[in-house]
Amino acid sequence: MTGFGRGESSSNGFQVTVELKTLNSRYLDISIRLPKSIQPHEFDIKEIIQDKLSRGKVHFIVNVEKTKDASPDITYNSDLVKAYGRMLEQMKIVANIQEPLQMRDLLQFEEIFENQEEDEEQIKTIWNCTKSALNDALNHLNTMRTQEGEELKNDLYTQITDISEMLKTVEGLSQKRAPEIREKLQSRIKTMVVDETIDPERMEMEIALLVDKMDINEEIIRLQSHLKFFQEALDNSEAVGRRLNFLCQEINRELNTIGAKANDSTIAHHIVLGKEKLEQIREQVQNIE
Repeated sequence: MTGFGRGESSSNGFQVTVELKTLNSRYLDISIRLPKSIQPHEFDIKEIIQDKLSRGKVHFIVNVEKTKDASPDITYNSDLVKAYGRMLEQMKIVANIQEPLQMRDLLQFEEIFENQEEDEEQIKTIWNCTKSALNDALNHLNTMRTQEGEELKNDLYTQITDISEMLKTVEGLSQKRAPEIREKLQSRIKTMVVDETIDPERMEMEIALLVDKMDINEEIIRLQSHLKFFQEALDNSEAVGRRLNFLCQEINRELNTIGAKANDSTIAHHIVLGKEKLEQIREQVQNIE
């Protein structure tokens, strides 16, 4: 199910912003982008996400910024400062320069500056802020997904109800066709009995084939059961995406069998409409955990 969540947390001069985006997927696929300082915690982050999400393609991004009261990002290399200072003093003597050495003279050498790495305490602060921001982002994400899920649930209920109504129509048509099929069967048997070359085995085979094509009651009962289980699964608070996907396969199987065995254009038309509804359901089920 698609969704977006954002969380922020700040402490001791650091502000951490977390963003979570989810897209539809049959499985849980987590993509993480982290700053260098907390890359060792990638597995911990995946565990936190897996505890709240069970399906979907997840994109996770962390951005760390320093607040105004934080220490600078750069520092100086004291050994290089001393070395350049001694070199400049020696150059003054050689060039017979009397002016004293100034700070601006040392600032000409960019090599004396280097990026300041976070110490263990700062890394701990960043990680704690990341966990806090991540939990907020997950809560916002799940709130959005829950709202979308309610709308999706209502839509699926409507689609399943439409298939159930279609099935009632097909069942009624099948029951009305039974006398007609029996009449045709009796007429065909009489024609074969008049024929002097009648083959008893052939007659038994014809009867068996016609009866088998006429009877779709077993398939209707199974399909009604699958539709009932589908609606019950929608009311379940647990993750039911894979179960619904399986039920869609079983519903499709029974619809195909009914359409093939009924051997009736009117019933076949209703089955096609039912399969169109089912195709819409199958697309939506991919959004459900």
